Amino acid sequence: MNESRGTFGTRLGFILVSAGCAIGIGNVWKFPFITGEYGGAVFVLFYLLFLILMGIPVMTMELSVGRAGRAGSYTAYKKLEKDGHKWHIHGIFSIIGNYLLMMYYTTVSGWMVNYFYKFLTGRFDNLDAGGVNLVFENMLASPSESVIFTFITIVFGFSVLSFGIQKGLERVNKVMMIALLFLIVILAINSVMLPGASEGLRFYLYPDWNRAMENGIDKVIAAAMSQAFFTLSLGIGSIEIFGSYMSKSEGITGETIRICALDTFVAVISGLIIFPACFSYGIQPDQGPSLIFVTLPQVFMHMPGGRVWGTLFFVFMTFASFSTVTAVFENLVAFYIDNLGWTRRKSVLLNMALLLVLSLPCILGNNILKGVHIIGGRDILDSEDFLVSNILLPAGALVITCFCTSRIGWGFDNYLNETNTGSGIKMSPSLKGYLKYLLPVLIFILLIMGLV
Repeated sequence: MNESRGTFGTRLGFILVSAGCAIGIGNVWKFPFITGEYGGAVFVLFYLLFLILMGIPVMTMELSVGRAGRAGSYTAYKKLEKDGHKWHIHGIFSIIGNYLLMMYYTTVSGWMVNYFYKFLTGRFDNLDAGGVNLVFENMLASPSESVIFTFITIVFGFSVLSFGIQKGLERVNKVMMIALLFLIVILAINSVMLPGASEGLRFYLYPDWNRAMENGIDKVIAAAMSQAFFTLSLGIGSIEIFGSYMSKSEGITGETIRICALDTFVAVISGLIIFPACFSYGIQPDQGPSLIFVTLPQVFMHMPGGRVWGTLFFVFMTFASFSTVTAVFENLVAFYIDNLGWTRRKSVLLNMALLLVLSLPCILGNNILKGVHIIGGRDILDSEDFLVSNILLPAGALVITCFCTSRIGWGFDNYLNETNTGSGIKMSPSLKGYLKYLLPVLIFILLIMGLV
């Protein structure tokens, strides 16, 4: 093994770094909103069902391929596929997907750092709703402001990776994830203790079948299926790389369940921050960027000590986004180490330079290139997100599922053996029929839904 790759030093490090890759901005600005919209606990039940049916099995496959191949997606496929087969081509699309993801995700991560700085320095003090909205609009309209904070994210992220797996990625992400989990609990406790918070809790967590039926149970199921799958960032090898650094002492199924549990915990607790606070101050919770950058700053400004709570919230959001950034960056760094034999330092420097350039279209898409629309009238950021979320993730998951279950791929027996190597919960051989025939159908349905 190339010494530049390294391994995780602890089991906790592996779990927290892998969970950090899955835990991201969508956990906070999407999960709570669609939970409230689609019937509260009704949606959560369907979400957990599809997490078990789809998310956990596909994650075990990614980690198994990574651990068996001891490399990232492209090289692992080449090691495990039969002679003359071309499964490794998907590895190229995986790397493209990781670059595309970071071309816009680093911009949004930069917004989090920017807002942390703004709350810390009192930029939101004494602003009304119009003033809060103007801060967001001015941030998007300023190329220099977005460039500065995006570049801070990129440079700091690759700087962490330059220290290696244990001293860089694992050490920093362990601290960030533990701090993130502590912060989210503190923020949630503060929200649920606000006057009138009970109405927000009821809206969020009460199983409201009437609200679910009003939206259509088919839409509730489709939204739950989509959220359960996409929350884990499966299909482009983002999680797979950590299997290559994983010990053989622990079974993959049990570790996957722990990662998914942490991801779900953050998503659910995020709703305990948002809904009680919004209902307490009579502010309508909106979806997407407006929730994070317009609605919540208004809520914090109503709170006693709002500047402190706003600062802590954006520290939490910075950690959530940055844990994903460093994890995906590692896929890019490892690709050149595995396939070209480069040193970690050389790969870090090349990828840093590439992302500094590749992030510019998304940054400028909110100002100088605002009139540019690419896919179906979408702006640059939404077009890049569409390619990753609606095509590369589900299509990639379909490929890896077929690779792990079909005779012309790696094969079910090899996958099962690797997944069950080590102690802990085992994947049952009786699931072969489901994993081989029904799971690919569910993923294909998800792919079609995303395209339509």
